[in-house]
Amino acid sequence: MAEIDVLQVTRDAVADGSLDEQDVETILAAARERSEEQPLTSEERSEIMKIVRDRMKGLTFDKLPTPLRVFSVLLIVAALLGLVAGVMAILPMFNNGWLEEQLGKITATTALVIILAAVCSFASTVISLIVGVRLIRGERGAASSLININIGISIISLVCEFMLYGIGWVLLFNFVSLAVQIALSTYLNPSLTNESNLLHELEKLDTEVHAKQGTLGLADPGKGYIRLDFFNLFWTFMVGCVVGLIVEIIFHMVVVEPGVYQDRAGLLWGPFSPIYGIGAVLMTMALNRFKDRNIIFIFIVCTIIGGAFEYFVSWFMEISFGATAWDYSNEFLGDLFGGRTCLLFASMFGFLGTVWIKLLLPLFLKVFNLIPWKLRSGVTFVCATFMLINCVMTLQALDNWGARRAGHVPQPGIEEFYAKNFNDEYMQNRFQSMTIDPNKSVRA
Repeated sequence: MAEIDVLQVTRDAVADGSLDEQDVETILAAARERSEEQPLTSEERSEIMKIVRDRMKGLTFDKLPTPLRVFSVLLIVAALLGLVAGVMAILPMFNNGWLEEQLGKITATTALVIILAAVCSFASTVISLIVGVRLIRGERGAASSLININIGISIISLVCEFMLYGIGWVLLFNFVSLAVQIALSTYLNPSLTNESNLLHELEKLDTEVHAKQGTLGLADPGKGYIRLDFFNLFWTFMVGCVVGLIVEIIFHMVVVEPGVYQDRAGLLWGPFSPIYGIGAVLMTMALNRFKDRNIIFIFIVCTIIGGAFEYFVSWFMEISFGATAWDYSNEFLGDLFGGRTCLLFASMFGFLGTVWIKLLLPLFLKVFNLIPWKLRSGVTFVCATFMLINCVMTLQALDNWGARRAGHVPQPGIEEFYAKNFNDEYMQNRFQSMTIDPNKSVRA
């Protein structure tokens, strides 16, 4: 079936402004028939969903159920009152210096969590106001999409409240608010469920077709070598973390201190060095379209990316935590960059990046094509969740380590947790190549 036929079938299916289960099956049948000749491209899938969303019609306010009309008005009033109350509560904090005084008593981690909770609260209030307006205009689909965003914000706010205050009545309020939003999103437009199912089934069909052809992860024609989607980039990060750490440990044992093993891990848990993982992602994104270019070109680009990123990480760690994990001042051109990078180690990034782009990346795709495609999403979600927690807690542990070294007494809550579970001895043993000097951080 030609491309235009799939799009035309989609237009015909949603011509009445709705999308039911039969419409979904009709569109999927056309997509399956087309995929027997050639898989749908990402642009084609996007065009199908655009047609569906453009044809979905809203309702006039007087046609909405009475409870929903009342709720939308109350939502607008509550949101406006919340914004006014928030501004009236915040202004005195700036005027009398109370906020500055309080920030001086806590660590940067605690301050960031408080700020994040405040931002989430403000964003949630603004979104609630917009949702009320959308409901009055009868735009149930748009309102439901905004509520889904607000659900994510509410979950972040819930986590922040738990970190700051533990289990209490505030959490109960947040849980009730979350439940109301989920129920409202489901109620607003039942056809949105069919829309979501259509998108899911199109992506599932795409994965299934490419899995049978052995081309999972490859980009659409003209879009580069691999798809720069979350799955590919996440596992690029993971492979880079592990392989980079192994190379660094071996280099240290062979060249820096022959026969001496030193743990060079960069996270609280696991054999991971995130600087190499992020470096691999940056190089993959930069060179995805140029995989077949000259090796010298790829080496130079990888050297520049690796050196620049290494410099940035060194600077960030120092001003944020007073931490120093490497100093290349004694290396060639090391003084020129303040010891944060040098020609030798930037060139090592260039070499590793070239090997990655030319040799390991194709092998990487072949290996992951061996994983049953039905397991890919679940495994990736679990691993990504673990790595996110690992990275966030590592930054918080470093922040609290630096604060304790500066003489700060841990406060009940987050700070006390890290002081107990990740004390100075633990941190020094885990990050053996790192030193902390609070005088170098911005807190000094």
